[in-house]
Amino acid sequence: MLALEAIVSGYGDAVVLRDVDLTVATGEVIALLGPNGAGKSTLLRTASGFVKPMSGRIEVDGADLTGAPGHRYAARGVCLLPEGRGIFPSLTVLENIRVQAGRKPGRRLPEILDEVGELFPVLRQRLGQTAGDLSGGEQQMLALARGLATDPAVLLLDELSMGLAPLIVTRLYEEVAEIARQGVAVLVVEQFAAAVLGIANRAAVVVRGRLSPLDGTDDSSRAELAALYLGSSA
Repeated sequence: MLALEAIVSGYGDAVVLRDVDLTVATGEVIALLGPNGAGKSTLLRTASGFVKPMSGRIEVDGADLTGAPGHRYAARGVCLLPEGRGIFPSLTVLENIRVQAGRKPGRRLPEILDEVGELFPVLRQRLGQTAGDLSGGEQQMLALARGLATDPAVLLLDELSMGLAPLIVTRLYEEVAEIARQGVAVLVVEQFAAAVLGIANRAAVVVRGRLSPLDGTDDSSRAELAALYLGSSA
């Protein structure tokens, strides 16, 4: 569903990503790990059309979108949920969902609300509440609900766990896994590995702008992960 080939990307003359190859299939969750400043968010912004690659090729569902503007990616079903919860805090939960739902022709609001209510029952009870008054975990649920309202083919998530308690993060990633099972290709950027590795089909570490695939996503990969983070086998 999403394919990046030999991607070099960055800002101005500054190269952030070097020779990145990555594919994400329908129904698959891919985790991108790595320290701050490694290039993880730049990879998501490039994969969603917000940053144009300096070289390489990007395909979405077989269509070459290399260098295309962001709205072309969105029309193909690419949805980016940025770091820091992509919601309108002054609007109600319902208004947040309605605004996003209006971007997808043919998607009826009652249908969307039924889907959101199945995944996030607490949001169904909070439709009239101002989004800024929700808890941090509920705001992230709303951000995911807004993404689902676009009927995405590819969902790009940036630091879903930021500022949240571990128990809430685990619950959110369980919902991400369910979203993937419904036929969405999911690419997750995460600094903290434990929760996302529990639901990922594959994982890779971004270190100094390059992608290093992990052999697995279970406890056996921890030594390998530490080596990629720290540059040693310890």
